[in-house]
Amino acid sequence: MRCYGTLNPPTTTSVEPIFGAGGRAGRAVAVEAQRRGHRITSIVRNPGKYLDITSAVRGDIIDPRSVSAIVHGHDAVVHAVSPASGPEALATLDLDPDFFAKAADALLHGLSRAGVPRLVVIGLFANLKDADGRLLLDDPAVLPVELRPFAIAHTAGLDRLQAADTTVDWLMLTPPAALHTDAPRTGRYQIGGEHAPDGAVAHLSYADLAVATIDEIEAPRHHRTRVSIFSDIRQ
Repeated sequence: MRCYGTLNPPTTTSVEPIFGAGGRAGRAVAVEAQRRGHRITSIVRNPGKYLDITSAVRGDIIDPRSVSAIVHGHDAVVHAVSPASGPEALATLDLDPDFFAKAADALLHGLSRAGVPRLVVIGLFANLKDADGRLLLDDPAVLPVELRPFAIAHTAGLDRLQAADTTVDWLMLTPPAALHTDAPRTGRYQIGGEHAPDGAVAHLSYADLAVATIDEIEAPRHHRTRVSIFSDIRQ
Protein backbone atom coordinates (compact mmCIF):
# COMPACT_ATOMS: atom_id res chain seq x y z
CA MET A 1 0.00 0.00 0.00
CA ARG A 2 1.50 3.32 -1.03
CA CYS A 3 0.51 6.77 0.18
CA TYR A 4 0.72 9.88 -1.95
CA GLY A 5 0.02 13.54 -1.59
CA THR A 6 0.67 16.53 -3.73
CA LEU A 7 2.23 19.88 -3.04
CA ASN A 8 2.78 20.51 -6.73
CA PRO A 9 3.03 24.18 -7.62
CA PRO A 10 0.91 25.40 -10.52
CA THR A 11 2.42 24.62 -13.91
CA THR A 12 1.48 25.44 -17.44
CA THR A 13 1.22 22.56 -19.86
CA SER A 14 -0.59 21.68 -23.07
CA VAL A 15 -4.34 21.43 -23.22
CA GLU A 16 -5.58 18.17 -21.73
CA PRO A 17 -8.73 16.69 -23.27
CA ILE A 18 -11.16 15.39 -20.64
CA PHE A 19 -13.79 13.02 -22.06
CA GLY A 20 -16.87 13.04 -19.85
CA ALA A 21 -16.17 16.54 -18.58
CA GLY A 22 -19.85 17.12 -17.78
CA GLY A 23 -19.91 14.44 -15.07
CA ARG A 24 -18.82 14.57 -11.46
CA ALA A 25 -15.38 13.06 -11.98
CA GLY A 26 -14.73 15.01 -15.17
CA ARG A 27 -15.66 18.30 -13.56
CA ALA A 28 -13.44 17.58 -10.57
CA VAL A 29 -10.50 16.74 -12.83
CA ALA A 30 -11.05 19.98 -14.76
CA VAL A 31 -11.02 22.01 -11.53
CA GLU A 32 -7.81 20.34 -10.33
CA ALA A 33 -6.10 20.74 -13.69
CA GLN A 34 -6.94 24.42 -13.85
CA ARG A 35 -5.87 24.86 -10.23
CA ARG A 36 -2.39 23.72 -11.25
CA GLY A 37 -2.23 25.95 -14.28
CA HIS A 38 -3.16 23.42 -16.94
CA ARG A 39 -5.35 24.41 -19.85
CA ILE A 40 -8.08 21.91 -20.66
CA THR A 41 -10.57 20.92 -23.32
CA SER A 42 -13.84 19.53 -21.96
CA ILE A 43 -15.25 16.85 -24.28
CA VAL A 44 -18.99 16.11 -24.13
CA ARG A 45 -21.52 14.58 -26.51
CA ASN A 46 -23.80 17.63 -26.49
CA PRO A 47 -22.17 20.97 -25.57
CA GLY A 48 -25.62 22.59 -25.52
CA LYS A 49 -26.38 20.72 -22.29
CA TYR A 50 -23.34 22.19 -20.55
CA LEU A 51 -23.53 25.93 -21.05
CA ASP A 52 -21.65 26.43 -17.76
CA ILE A 53 -18.56 24.71 -19.21
CA THR A 54 -16.86 27.34 -21.35
CA SER A 55 -14.26 24.92 -22.72
CA ALA A 56 -16.84 22.31 -23.85
CA VAL A 57 -16.44 20.84 -27.32
CA ARG A 58 -18.32 18.06 -29.07
CA GLY A 59 -16.72 14.65 -29.22
CA ASP A 60 -17.62 10.96 -29.36
CA ILE A 61 -15.50 8.63 -27.26
CA ILE A 62 -16.47 5.54 -29.26
CA ASP A 63 -15.46 7.09 -32.61
CA PRO A 64 -11.70 6.66 -33.22
CA ARG A 65 -11.66 9.46 -35.81
CA SER A 66 -13.32 11.87 -33.39
CA VAL A 67 -10.88 10.89 -30.65
CA SER A 68 -7.84 11.26 -32.89
CA ALA A 69 -8.89 14.68 -34.15
CA ILE A 70 -9.53 16.02 -30.64
CA VAL A 71 -6.43 14.69 -28.90
CA HIS A 72 -3.89 15.45 -31.63
CA GLY A 73 -0.96 17.46 -30.31
CA HIS A 74 -1.58 16.81 -26.62
CA ASP A 75 0.38 14.92 -23.98
CA ALA A 76 -2.36 13.12 -22.07
CA VAL A 77 -6.07 12.33 -22.10
CA VAL A 78 -8.54 11.65 -19.30
CA HIS A 79 -11.48 9.25 -19.74
CA ALA A 80 -14.13 10.01 -17.13
CA VAL A 81 -17.18 9.11 -19.22
CA SER A 82 -20.27 7.60 -17.63
CA PRO A 83 -23.50 7.39 -19.65
CA ALA A 84 -25.49 8.23 -16.51
CA SER A 85 -24.88 9.48 -12.99
CA GLY A 86 -26.28 7.99 -9.80
CA PRO A 87 -27.71 4.53 -9.05
CA GLU A 88 -31.28 5.37 -10.08
CA ALA A 89 -30.26 6.57 -13.52
CA LEU A 90 -27.80 3.71 -14.01
CA ALA A 91 -30.39 1.11 -13.01
CA THR A 92 -32.75 2.17 -15.81
CA LEU A 93 -30.09 2.95 -18.41
CA ASP A 94 -30.44 1.28 -21.80
CA LEU A 95 -26.72 0.82 -22.18
CA ASP A 96 -24.90 -0.81 -25.06
CA PRO A 97 -23.06 -3.64 -23.25
CA ASP A 98 -20.04 -2.97 -25.49
CA PHE A 99 -19.93 0.77 -24.78
CA PHE A 100 -16.86 0.79 -22.56
CA ALA A 101 -15.03 -1.76 -24.70
CA LYS A 102 -15.72 0.39 -27.76
CA ALA A 103 -14.49 3.43 -25.86
CA ALA A 104 -11.27 1.65 -24.92
CA ASP A 105 -10.71 0.61 -28.53
CA ALA A 106 -11.40 4.11 -29.86
CA LEU A 107 -9.17 5.77 -27.29
CA LEU A 108 -6.23 3.42 -27.81
CA HIS A 109 -6.54 3.69 -31.59
CA GLY A 110 -7.10 7.44 -31.58
CA LEU A 111 -4.31 8.25 -29.13
CA SER A 112 -1.87 5.94 -30.89
CA ARG A 113 -2.69 7.47 -34.26
CA ALA A 114 -2.31 11.00 -32.87
CA GLY A 115 0.91 10.19 -31.01
CA VAL A 116 -0.52 10.90 -27.55
CA PRO A 117 1.40 8.81 -25.00
CA ARG A 118 -0.70 8.88 -21.82
CA LEU A 119 -4.29 7.88 -20.96
CA VAL A 120 -5.79 8.01 -17.46
CA VAL A 121 -9.15 6.28 -17.02
CA ILE A 122 -11.54 6.57 -14.07
CA GLY A 123 -12.58 3.07 -13.04
CA LEU A 124 -15.48 1.47 -11.17
CA PHE A 125 -15.23 -0.10 -7.69
CA ALA A 126 -17.45 -3.05 -8.65
CA ASN A 127 -14.72 -4.76 -10.67
CA LEU A 128 -12.28 -4.75 -7.79
CA LYS A 129 -11.92 -8.08 -5.96
CA ASP A 130 -12.92 -9.07 -2.44
CA ALA A 131 -10.63 -10.84 0.02
CA ASP A 132 -11.40 -14.20 -1.62
CA GLY A 133 -10.54 -12.94 -5.11
CA ARG A 134 -14.15 -12.64 -6.33
CA LEU A 135 -15.35 -9.60 -8.22
CA LEU A 136 -17.48 -7.29 -6.09
CA LEU A 137 -20.02 -7.09 -8.91
CA ASP A 138 -20.83 -10.77 -8.32
CA ASP A 139 -21.95 -10.09 -4.75
CA PRO A 140 -25.55 -8.75 -4.62
CA ALA A 141 -24.90 -7.56 -1.07
CA VAL A 142 -22.33 -5.15 -2.50
CA LEU A 143 -23.84 -4.30 -5.88
CA PRO A 144 -27.61 -4.37 -6.48
CA VAL A 145 -28.56 -6.69 -9.33
CA GLU A 146 -30.08 -3.83 -11.34
CA LEU A 147 -26.62 -2.20 -11.54
CA ARG A 148 -24.88 -5.38 -12.65
CA PRO A 149 -25.24 -4.74 -16.44
CA PHE A 150 -23.50 -1.39 -16.06
CA ALA A 151 -20.73 -2.96 -13.98
CA ILE A 152 -20.24 -5.77 -16.50
CA ALA A 153 -20.01 -3.25 -19.35
CA HIS A 154 -17.48 -1.20 -17.39
CA THR A 155 -15.44 -4.32 -16.66
CA ALA A 156 -15.36 -5.16 -20.37
CA GLY A 157 -13.62 -1.83 -20.94
CA LEU A 158 -10.96 -2.73 -18.37
CA ASP A 159 -10.54 -6.16 -19.96
CA ARG A 160 -10.01 -4.52 -23.35
CA LEU A 161 -7.32 -2.22 -21.98
CA GLN A 162 -5.53 -5.09 -20.26
CA ALA A 163 -5.56 -7.23 -23.40
CA ALA A 164 -4.44 -4.47 -25.78
CA ASP A 165 -1.10 -4.50 -27.55
CA THR A 166 -0.64 -0.73 -27.59
CA THR A 167 1.94 2.00 -27.41
CA VAL A 168 -0.38 4.05 -25.20
CA ASP A 169 0.70 4.19 -21.55
CA TRP A 170 -2.71 3.77 -19.93
CA LEU A 171 -3.73 3.68 -16.29
CA MET A 172 -7.09 3.04 -14.62
CA LEU A 173 -7.64 4.67 -11.22
CA THR A 174 -10.44 2.88 -9.36
CA PRO A 175 -12.07 4.72 -6.45
CA PRO A 176 -14.00 3.01 -3.62
CA ALA A 177 -17.78 2.76 -3.41
CA ALA A 178 -17.80 5.65 -0.93
CA LEU A 179 -16.95 8.42 -3.39
CA HIS A 180 -18.13 11.79 -2.11
CA THR A 181 -19.07 14.83 -4.17
CA ASP A 182 -18.89 17.46 -1.46
CA ALA A 183 -15.97 16.17 0.59
CA PRO A 184 -12.98 18.51 0.68
CA ARG A 185 -9.76 18.30 -1.24
CA THR A 186 -6.98 17.06 1.05
CA GLY A 187 -4.33 16.34 -1.56
CA ARG A 188 -3.72 12.94 0.06
CA TYR A 189 -4.67 9.44 -1.02
CA GLN A 190 -3.51 5.84 -0.93
CA ILE A 191 -2.85 3.47 -3.81
CA GLY A 192 -3.76 -0.20 -3.63
CA GLY A 193 -4.00 -3.06 -6.08
CA GLU A 194 -6.70 -5.29 -7.53
CA HIS A 195 -8.44 -5.91 -4.20
CA ALA A 196 -10.97 -3.52 -2.74
CA PRO A 197 -9.87 -1.64 0.38
CA ASP A 198 -11.80 -2.18 3.60
CA GLY A 199 -15.22 -0.71 2.90
CA ALA A 200 -15.66 0.22 6.56
CA VAL A 201 -12.86 2.77 6.41
CA ALA A 202 -12.17 3.47 2.73
CA HIS A 203 -13.60 6.59 1.15
CA LEU A 204 -12.51 9.28 -1.29
CA SER A 205 -13.58 12.70 -2.44
CA TYR A 206 -13.99 13.48 -6.11
CA ALA A 207 -11.51 16.29 -5.49
CA ASP A 208 -8.80 13.86 -4.33
CA LEU A 209 -9.59 11.48 -7.18
CA ALA A 210 -8.84 14.44 -9.41
CA VAL A 211 -5.61 15.13 -7.53
CA ALA A 212 -4.43 11.59 -8.23
CA THR A 213 -5.45 11.89 -11.89
CA ILE A 214 -3.42 15.04 -12.48
CA ASP A 215 -0.52 13.63 -10.43
CA GLU A 216 -0.40 10.69 -12.85
CA ILE A 217 -0.33 13.07 -15.80
CA GLU A 218 2.36 15.33 -14.40
CA ALA A 219 4.57 12.54 -13.01
CA PRO A 220 3.38 9.06 -14.09
CA ARG A 221 4.04 6.38 -11.46
CA HIS A 222 1.87 3.52 -12.71
CA HIS A 223 1.91 2.11 -16.21
CA ARG A 224 -0.47 -0.11 -18.19
CA THR A 225 -2.25 -1.29 -15.07
CA ARG A 226 -5.28 -0.76 -12.87
CA VAL A 227 -4.92 0.36 -9.26
CA SER A 228 -7.36 1.19 -6.49
CA ILE A 229 -7.29 4.64 -4.92
CA PHE A 230 -8.79 5.64 -1.57
CA SER A 231 -8.40 7.52 1.68
CA ASP A 232 -8.65 5.94 5.14
CA ILE A 233 -11.03 7.62 7.58
CA ARG A 234 -8.73 6.62 10.44
CA GLN A 235 -5.93 8.81 9.13
